[in-house]
Amino acid sequence: MKRLSIAILLFSLLLSCSQKQAQKAHKSELVKHLESIFHNDDFAVIPDKSFNVADFGAIADGKTLATEAIQQTIDAAAEAGGGKVIFPAGTYLSGALFVKSNVELHIGEGVIIQAIQNNDYYPRKWTRIAGIEMEWPAALINVYDEKNVRITGKGVIDGNGKYWWDKFWGAPKYSGGMWGEYKDKGIRWAVDYDCERVRPVVIWKSEDVLLKDFTVERAGFWTISLTYSTRVHVYGLVVRNNIGGHGPSSDGIDTDSSKDVLVENCDIDCNDDNLCIKAGKDADGLRVNRPAENIVYRNCITRAGHGLITLGSETSGGMRNIEVYGLKAMGTNIGIRFKSAKVRGGVIENIHFHDIKMENVANPFHFELNWYPEYSYCTIPDDIPEEEIKDRWRVLSQRVVPEEKGIPEFRNIKLSDIKVTKAKRAFYANAYPERPIHHISWENVSVEAEESGQLSYASNWTMNDVVLKTATGQPITLIDCNNIQQPELIKTNSHPIQEETNRTLEEQFQAINRNGDVVIIPVNPTETKALTNGDSTLYSKEFSLYILRQEDATLHFYEPLGDGFYYSEVEVITSQNGNLIQVKGQKDHDYTLFVNRATKPKSIYGADNWNYQENTRQAIIEVKGKNFSIQIDD
Repeated sequence: MKRLSIAILLFSLLLSCSQKQAQKAHKSELVKHLESIFHNDDFAVIPDKSFNVADFGAIADGKTLATEAIQQTIDAAAEAGGGKVIFPAGTYLSGALFVKSNVELHIGEGVIIQAIQNNDYYPRKWTRIAGIEMEWPAALINVYDEKNVRITGKGVIDGNGKYWWDKFWGAPKYSGGMWGEYKDKGIRWAVDYDCERVRPVVIWKSEDVLLKDFTVERAGFWTISLTYSTRVHVYGLVVRNNIGGHGPSSDGIDTDSSKDVLVENCDIDCNDDNLCIKAGKDADGLRVNRPAENIVYRNCITRAGHGLITLGSETSGGMRNIEVYGLKAMGTNIGIRFKSAKVRGGVIENIHFHDIKMENVANPFHFELNWYPEYSYCTIPDDIPEEEIKDRWRVLSQRVVPEEKGIPEFRNIKLSDIKVTKAKRAFYANAYPERPIHHISWENVSVEAEESGQLSYASNWTMNDVVLKTATGQPITLIDCNNIQQPELIKTNSHPIQEETNRTLEEQFQAINRNGDVVIIPVNPTETKALTNGDSTLYSKEFSLYILRQEDATLHFYEPLGDGFYYSEVEVITSQNGNLIQVKGQKDHDYTLFVNRATKPKSIYGADNWNYQENTRQAIIEVKGKNFSIQIDD
């Protein structure tokens, strides 16, 4: 028996070794290249000396500003030839910190570095913001033009971002802010560049940087920005940005025109693109012309957010030699996402996505190259006085010449070994007749979705062992496409439930209100669709709200904002026994409210027009807007 046990043990060891060797053999040259850099004891080595911030006067009470004391500690370590900066447990309120070459900022467990909510404590630095080079407040933690740097530890970097969220779109959310002001002026595209929000961590023009193990919460803007940098390893970070609200543009980890980057074992919950690769925007991005290349994102989890992995929308410098694998999306709105615009340009090629799982991801494959026109195409209105026009607006609105240089090209992309369950729309692509999305190969992909989807301007797509399961079994709709292979189609339900669009509104109302306990039913007349709490719907200029009973109630539904897959919330509230009706949203609509009332009201305040129908016993109220209150007096 002993010999048998030893034999089994030896066999197991040999099998384990052979499996590891097989796994190693199957690694791409890119992965092996990056592992040779980062999985190496010689990478970003820091001298074995420690410098304690408490010795320089830093107080961890969350109230006393510790910026100067922490920076003095960092500077002392750098002047001594390098070392580790350490913190006693506690909360350190701070403005911008600048980590120097050969220094490790070690944010240990129990340590919080919290951003002070005041832009005066973040000196303006030349940087790149959303694809444009410009001045912007420094981040909370900065690595600027440095080499051999580490930021490590199980502690927390708290972006303390609600101050900047409210600055952007007001408080409560969507009530105005700079977003509302700029939208009213017809310059929605400019607010992202004028509303200065502090980022938690920025790596700028630096080399040999390790970011490891820490957590970032409540980012005021993009969370981790890696720009114009080389040899950066991001390992085991946790991002939790949706604490106490949802901030605008709270991307997780953005690699921007950088080279030799490995991002692995991270867990991202945010309110924009979770994992993202960028390369500059429009004329300014084409001027810089710096690609994002030799990049691997692997073994990460994404939760709330708008993109498991996004390429773009800033694509001008191009992207190449990128591998993404071992990712899992759980409830992320979009999975693999391409976005660009007809003024952006850039060639995106030699990309491989593989070994990816998505669950409850509404749009697993979403490729939109005419992304968010209201934001992407910058034109300064004629009625804005010359003296109010900012230099960055001129940069943003500069035309790309010749125009065809602005058309992006996505090509030579492979997607393999991917499993998708509980999706809404399986496939979506929209490019340009001049440059379709072309030479895309799919292999061993399984998708379960409500509908198959649509491709516009795509060519030369191959599908090998690709299975699409939907209730209808319909193929993908093709518009102006060439040489597109369809997946194997499987109809999951031979007797699908009657679709809402085939029901009359009365039938939908009966199904929703079968127990007679529903108060609020929104209706999108574009889709002839009655909504229930939590439903998503297409954008419609006109909207109807049916208030069935005089009771207090709240209902939320979601509609696309801007790019069509960034959904914003609309909240409808009835209070004061149904006499006060409030609507809170982000998009303007022409609302018609049908309010059931036994008798004609004496007056209605807040309406553009109203009347009372005796035969139906309804007050019919008309109002335009996105946020309003209607007061009904009996």
